[in-house]
Amino acid sequence: MARQLIRIMRPDDANVAGNVHGGTILKMIEEAGAIISTRHCNSQAGGSRGSGSEPCVAALARVERTDFLSPVCIGEVANVSAEITYTSRHSVEVQVNVMSENILTGAKKVTNKATLWYVPLSLKNVNKVLEVPPIQYARKEQEDEGKKRYEEQKLDRLETKQRNGDVIFPVINPEPHTVGYSQSSLIHLVGPSDCTLLGFVHGGVTMKLMDEVAGIVAARHCKTNIVTASVDAINFHEKIKKGSVITISGRMTFTSNKSMEIEVFVDADPFVDEPRERYRAVSAFFTYVSLSKEGKPLPVPQLLTETEDEKRRFEEGKGRYLQTKAKRQAQMQQAVQQ
Repeated sequence: MARQLIRIMRPDDANVAGNVHGGTILKMIEEAGAIISTRHCNSQAGGSRGSGSEPCVAALARVERTDFLSPVCIGEVANVSAEITYTSRHSVEVQVNVMSENILTGAKKVTNKATLWYVPLSLKNVNKVLEVPPIQYARKEQEDEGKKRYEEQKLDRLETKQRNGDVIFPVINPEPHTVGYSQSSLIHLVGPSDCTLLGFVHGGVTMKLMDEVAGIVAARHCKTNIVTASVDAINFHEKIKKGSVITISGRMTFTSNKSMEIEVFVDADPFVDEPRERYRAVSAFFTYVSLSKEGKPLPVPQLLTETEDEKRRFEEGKGRYLQTKAKRQAQMQQAVQQ
């Protein structure tokens, strides 16, 4: 089973330099994943591991690390293809590839590869997770590899949720290139157009807003054109209902010579018919790079850390940066050997 979405990129999809926003691409990726996983979860009514007679909607639970391999520009056509690669009892893994095409020259390039996890929620009861119909694997190894990925992401989601207590406070008269100088927040009222049939926010809508905030943080720090380079795992800890007011906050955590890591989290205030207090709904790390007017990489100003917490977050970000760099180098060496 596969699903494709095709759309031409318009001026309102891009920044002033003509590069399509990373959040726009993330939203398209999530739309393709939501469609294919929802179709699959409703495809075997009455089956031994299907949702039975209960219709359901697939809700995004997690997006694995996503690299932006190449920028997409205004006028290009984005082709988003999605495929289900693993199913557990209550979740679906979807692999998504994005390819851009210059329709004037015919040139094509792969811009993104992403892995998303969804869970089917009953239309009758939003808090009820239904069973997922199994898929057929071409080889036993494919199922074993998928199960390993499932266990790894499940463990990481639990670890991430446990460290989600931070809050961003405003800083009075911050110095340039400090954490307080570039930190930003966006407040958004969740309306019907943001939501699924179950009345909670589409994962793609949330990711687009997170990318916007991360982009503002990066631009404030560099004062140049910036683009999304990658997004670390995005964990959706809890659903956000229609009528909630969400606060998307971002702060710089680490800078290398040519990249910036920005922590972004989403807090929800369920104001409508809900006595519950504010809660952490989503969290992730975005990586941006600074570009010249010609699209060439520029040096990134060094982040000035002031508090012990900022220094700790900087070292943690440095660890993630070095780990990713080592993994990329290992992949390049493996590709050369093959």
